[in-house]
Amino acid sequence: MLLTAFWSLPKIPNNNLVLTNIQPEIQMSYILLTPGPLTTSRRVKEAMLVDMSTWDVDYNTIVQSIRRDVVKLAHGANHYSCVPMQGSGSFAVEAAINSFVPRNGKLLVISNGAYGDRITQIARYLQIPVHVLGFGETQAIDITAVADTLANNPDISHVAIVHCETTTGRLNPLKQLAEIVKGANRTLILDAISSFAGMPIDITALDIDILITCANKCLEGVPGFGMVLARNTLLQQQGHSTSLCMDLHEQWRCMEANGGKWRFTSPTHTVLALAEALKELYEEGGIDARAERYRENHRVLVEGMEELGFKCLLERRDQSPIITSFYNPQSADFQFTRFYNELKQRGFVIYPGKVSKAECFRIGTIGAINSDNINQLLGAIEQCIHW
Repeated sequence: MLLTAFWSLPKIPNNNLVLTNIQPEIQMSYILLTPGPLTTSRRVKEAMLVDMSTWDVDYNTIVQSIRRDVVKLAHGANHYSCVPMQGSGSFAVEAAINSFVPRNGKLLVISNGAYGDRITQIARYLQIPVHVLGFGETQAIDITAVADTLANNPDISHVAIVHCETTTGRLNPLKQLAEIVKGANRTLILDAISSFAGMPIDITALDIDILITCANKCLEGVPGFGMVLARNTLLQQQGHSTSLCMDLHEQWRCMEANGGKWRFTSPTHTVLALAEALKELYEEGGIDARAERYRENHRVLVEGMEELGFKCLLERRDQSPIITSFYNPQSADFQFTRFYNELKQRGFVIYPGKVSKAECFRIGTIGAINSDNINQLLGAIEQCIHW
């Protein structure tokens, strides 16, 4: 039986206060075509209708189940642990850099977009020595340059790579990069925030030391926490973190000792949403099936946009199935804000561009959507063409 308590609140003098309603009218059925937050299923939304205590055994059992499932999805066997961390994916990236790179180490950041640049910024905030190998926002990573940099800089101890750079939608060559980094005997940190569960990643076969992801991307949960998958041998080490709240060793130790309890208040509703999202992932057929759905979404989008006269920023071979950048039409009549708003009125939300040297916009193809939704989007875009 649900018990509801009511308290009598003291009356507050009016004092002729006038309240103005400034909230916009919100439509509750948008399809989010972004790299996250993204469109979630009804089941995932409904999972958040339950209130649970962070001390409750049933709740912490769910946390432990999520941790095991995520390691299993990454093929981590018994050698890795999943450590959830409150906040966005960038919080988890900072927690990983802070917890695993010693101050007498040196981090190589391989960057070809905003999220590689963000890792660099994090390292500098933490006063960790950093070497940046930048390739520009629209350029592929030069594998030979990475190998040469590691050979010529023996003081580099850790290497950070972004798998899917959602600045442009580029998918970086993970297998080749992992082979070079591990062949040079360096610790590999992979930002797989946008790609994990949207394409297969075998953390053991690739010999990845640390992988970072979050609940609200291809796992199709909602925002609230990130997750760091790390070798147990690394998590057992102590002393690198300069932050109380973002110490992954302490977060892991607490969860291991207390059956899944977080050190500080956890995002309970988000955790319940991810637990349901993981059930849906298994029901769909796992990561391979989800990856196929995303690839089909991407194929339909790109072919349809090209038929409408839009041009992709990247070549097909470089594109991920996560998000795609398109050049703005070369017309003085095109205004992205107007285009965005007209699509939103039709129930679709897309993303502005993030490339500094190109006028473009982005459309995501992940989340609880399929090719029918993409075709509906293409129909809406055709209605919004005024140039």
